[in-house]
Amino acid sequence: MKIDFIISTLKGGGAERVLVLMVNSLAKNPNYKISVITLFEGKDNYALDPSIKKVKLKQVKLPSHTLRSITNLSLHYKNKANRPEIIISFITLTNLISIIVAKLFSIKIIAQEHNSHLRYMKGRKRITNFTKKYIYKKADAVTVLTSFDIDFYKKYGVNALVLPNPCSFEPIKTNTHKRENIILAVGNLNRYHHKGFDNLLELIVPIFKKFPDWKLKIAGSGDLGMNHLKQLAVQYDILDKIIFTGFINNVSEVMYKSSIFILPSRFEGLPMVLLEAMSQGMACIAYNCKTGPSDIINNNVNGFLIEDQNMSKMQDSLSQLISNKELRINLSNEGIKSLNRFKIETITSKYEKLFNEITKTQ
Repeated sequence: MKIDFIISTLKGGGAERVLVLMVNSLAKNPNYKISVITLFEGKDNYALDPSIKKVKLKQVKLPSHTLRSITNLSLHYKNKANRPEIIISFITLTNLISIIVAKLFSIKIIAQEHNSHLRYMKGRKRITNFTKKYIYKKADAVTVLTSFDIDFYKKYGVNALVLPNPCSFEPIKTNTHKRENIILAVGNLNRYHHKGFDNLLELIVPIFKKFPDWKLKIAGSGDLGMNHLKQLAVQYDILDKIIFTGFINNVSEVMYKSSIFILPSRFEGLPMVLLEAMSQGMACIAYNCKTGPSDIINNNVNGFLIEDQNMSKMQDSLSQLISNKELRINLSNEGIKSLNRFKIETITSKYEKLFNEITKTQ
């Protein structure tokens, strides 16, 4: 079976990481001939299995990014030899482009939506809403990360189903090592409002006064966001308690050494970083934001799920975690156990089942 995965670039990001995880897993099946098509030129930050063909489209000169990508992809598929049995596209605007071209050439397509239906890119609300309400129903299937979005898409006649992200880290086998007194947060610092890092600095102030031997480590790139957060830290007089690592490529090692993972986001899709933290045996605490954390955390079983943006409850529960090592260990052990449904093998088999269902439908 010939399968094309389409995404804007492979320069970095959660959706890009998921795509690479999935194509590398699917490439183990010799019956699949997989290509990854990037709509735009740019540096690739992820390694593909050698059996996977990487396609960079020829670029025609048109002022509109959308029209240019539709044209470039159409020219590629004009050659019958390039056409796959299935296209899997990633992210809203790439999905719009891919669905139009797939229908033009009668190719089966699965569009993957990695954001809640409530979210849209700045300045692109109109085209995002148009895609979700009128274009997605033309796809053979649209996958979403959580059940929160299903009713919305069904209302517009979309064949929507839940297909969560896989956990990218192998869960640890033993969880008895000594951990540092570190509360860890991870994310793009330039998106500090989305990730809730500004609120995190405010809520952590009394925590440091109560537990002076603990520190907060924030891992992620973004110079503008880092400057803003450092200014807030100076304002709250806690700069000496915060470690800004910048971009790191050893997140799993940092998670393995740290004690508590905190997700203070205002909104999410399905936060891979929360799955990754659990896999490394961290005690996890998250706001019950829309969407994602509630699909991962069973409150008081494998983590703490806090009422969305309730700062005082977050402070109380964080204090409870810090002061009770046995509780941290119990939550972290349950967290590791709960990841079976997010294993790469489990998600791969769901992909393959969907492939079979779609190719049987004419």
